[in-house]
Amino acid sequence: MSVVFGLTALLTLASALAAVMLRNLIHAALALAVTFAGVAAVYLQLGAEFLGFAQVLIYIGAVAILIVFAVLLTRGGEVPVGGVHASRWWVGALVALAVLATVGWATSSMALPRELQTTPPTLAVGRLGEALMGRWVVALQVLGVLLTAALIGAVLLAWRGGAGDGPKTGSEAHS
Repeated sequence: MSVVFGLTALLTLASALAAVMLRNLIHAALALAVTFAGVAAVYLQLGAEFLGFAQVLIYIGAVAILIVFAVLLTRGGEVPVGGVHASRWWVGALVALAVLATVGWATSSMALPRELQTTPPTLAVGRLGEALMGRWVVALQVLGVLLTAALIGAVLLAWRGGAGDGPKTGSEAHS
């Protein structure tokens, strides 16, 4: 294991833990974005450039930013300290450790089939683009229309004013 990989893994795990443990939702969302960047760096270190750049574009560029906007639009940035289940965090940690131990035991005790032990075939990104713009172009366009409709729906849900008033800002939003 190289030192760079170890540092990347340590940063990714620390930011994932911060994303779960932080009380401020904005800080947690930013820690989640750092986690996504760490996963992308691991993909790049493993030689999966397409997955690494897709991770950056989709998860950091879309999902993390969407979470930040959702938190800002709903104005729910703080979680009350000492909530209902604050004293039972150890139950979740115990379940997580049990699942981790089970998955680790299951994967360490099984052998890979002979076919999977060879080098995987490489997927040319150009062939993927040709398939998306050829055989799957209709599905890609339908997905684009669906995402546009979801974006319009999100804007309409966030719209707090009446007809023609526009969204409430500043002191209007708090009254």
